[in-house]
Amino acid sequence: MILRALLGAWLLGVSVSLDANADVHLASEVSEAIDALFAEWDRTDSPGCALAVIHEGEFVHARGYGMANLELGIANSPTSAFRIASTSKQFTAACVALLALDGTLALDDDIRELVPELPAYERPITIRHLLHHTSGLRDYLTLMSLAGKRADDWYTTSEAVAMVARQRATNFAPGDEHLYSNTGYLLLGLIVERASGESLRAFATERIFAPLGMRHTRFQDDHTELVRGRATGYSPGKGGGFRIDVTNLDMVGDGGVFTTIEDLALWDENFYTGKVGGKALIELLETPGVLNSGEQLEYALGLAVDEYRGQRRVSHGGSFVGYRAQMMRFPGQRFTVICLANLSSINPTRLCRKVADLCLADVLGEAAARTPSRASAPTGGDSSAPEEPFALEAAALAAFAGVYYAEELDARYEIELKDGALVLKVGAHLEAPLEPRPGDELETARGTELQFQRDASGAPSGFLLSVRRVRGIVFERL
Repeated sequence: MILRALLGAWLLGVSVSLDANADVHLASEVSEAIDALFAEWDRTDSPGCALAVIHEGEFVHARGYGMANLELGIANSPTSAFRIASTSKQFTAACVALLALDGTLALDDDIRELVPELPAYERPITIRHLLHHTSGLRDYLTLMSLAGKRADDWYTTSEAVAMVARQRATNFAPGDEHLYSNTGYLLLGLIVERASGESLRAFATERIFAPLGMRHTRFQDDHTELVRGRATGYSPGKGGGFRIDVTNLDMVGDGGVFTTIEDLALWDENFYTGKVGGKALIELLETPGVLNSGEQLEYALGLAVDEYRGQRRVSHGGSFVGYRAQMMRFPGQRFTVICLANLSSINPTRLCRKVADLCLADVLGEAAARTPSRASAPTGGDSSAPEEPFALEAAALAAFAGVYYAEELDARYEIELKDGALVLKVGAHLEAPLEPRPGDELETARGTELQFQRDASGAPSGFLLSVRRVRGIVFERL
């Protein structure tokens, strides 16, 4: 079936190719509608994004919107290089899958065979668990934040792994649940390195990027290294305008890839040609995980595999510092939308859906009401239900005040009673109000829950701390 959006170009006999600088080849009304979606950022005083619309291996729309660098006045284009955050996970998964197909490792190997510094939990965690986010391992970025690290602090992969190794428990038994965790893919990067004898960056370049001609793609494992054509990451400024929002971290595996929409088009084409890895690699990457209960997930190997308005969809987004990304493929139509943004307030996933709605209008079914995915759902209760007012007397609030320590985080938390309200202090930089909840629970506005236990005298003796990707950190009262 020829897509309605492409029909005008087909009737005119216009050729399209992977030349991203070619003229737009969508029907004019569809092209104009797409540009209208991005008009908010299509100006010289705002960061923005690069967009690629690909059909049957050919660009039908590829251009930049807004600026790659506000200070130098450089516009975004199809050749701009963006950090793609968690959209990188499919490349880490592909490296692991290639090693599995080589026979160098097996997906059901215990990860402690290659990462022996991790504790031996009650049930073994396998490489497959890491790939599907079913390991139960607590998210290292959340752990570092809970330990008082700020977004612009610097720490190493070794320090992150040491933090994970200090955890006495997992969020749940391996295979029992699916909960998105960057820890799994950080460890997969380490597993690639130890199994292959090469860094993740070198292995991915040798086995994926170079063979496909992705000359502007790499795992950026040194944040001080120059990136040709880099789009700087930005976030909205508090008083208006924009501020630079980049990272000092060198971790790769869970993220860290810099690439362009032109290079990602070459990777997209590999899912049809199998030039790298053949059919076996593609099938492995797109095979969803299965829980111990037998429930099939919508998450495969670094890729979400689901249906959108009746059509099969393979996708993955990314979000870190001032960058946002989405790569959304509809295999049945051989159609892909890629949006890479250098402004944190842009939502590429929503934009890619809207572009697909325009271009695949003839084949998409009725839009269904969207529900939160398992990976993004809150861990506690029904978030749609309003909180019941709950108050405690001053003496009851004062009982919670004190200093608490978590060995797993190597962090001290202080709870103070100030002006009749409780405040949580973490280090010298973080202070957050605490609201009481029924059942000896305190909660921050951002959803961090402190579930208290009491000693024989009835005084609070400690608490279990939980937030979306970390559950049950033990804090003891000093």
